[in-house]
Amino acid sequence: MNRTSNQLSLQEFLTLPESNDRYELIEGKLQPKMSPKYKHSTLQLRLLLALNNWCDQFKLGRVRPEWSVILQRQDEVWVPIPDLTYVSDQRLPVTWEEDEPCPVAPELVIEILSPGQTLENLTQKATDYLQAGVDRLWVIDPNAQSLTVFHHDRLPQTIKTNGSLSDPFLPDLELPMSYLFVKQFGQN
Repeated sequence: MNRTSNQLSLQEFLTLPESNDRYELIEGKLQPKMSPKYKHSTLQLRLLLALNNWCDQFKLGRVRPEWSVILQRQDEVWVPIPDLTYVSDQRLPVTWEEDEPCPVAPELVIEILSPGQTLENLTQKATDYLQAGVDRLWVIDPNAQSLTVFHHDRLPQTIKTNGSLSDPFLPDLELPMSYLFVKQFGQN
């Protein structure tokens, strides 16, 4: 990589001073991350609660909101900030408690569409996550009230409000879409 003077290295990025602004490192440049709105943060909370309860019950890993992840994208360091990240104890030992970005490719990242974003916008990002070693990506569309699962080995699968998500990858997790959408926004 030929770094120009206005590009940041991973070390420079990691040593930036604390700030209320959130940035991802993409191709050596800081990219601001949009601040979540009500529907976004409500979906994030519901997913966090469901996955955290599952983690507590089965003791298989941990889920964290807004935890940056150190990955590789097109032979460059890439530090995205997924809305939620699940990593197993097998990939990241339970004893790891550093105050740093996730140092391994997690099994699952979840991105919730923000206003102005579309599923098509996130398709390349989904490909980048999968090529970087992430096993699953869930993209939540609050307006379409859908969850799309991106896999390594098959086409994306979209689940609507009347459906339910179960995946052998996350044993015994059953996530009805009504939990995310119908009850959440007061619809019947």
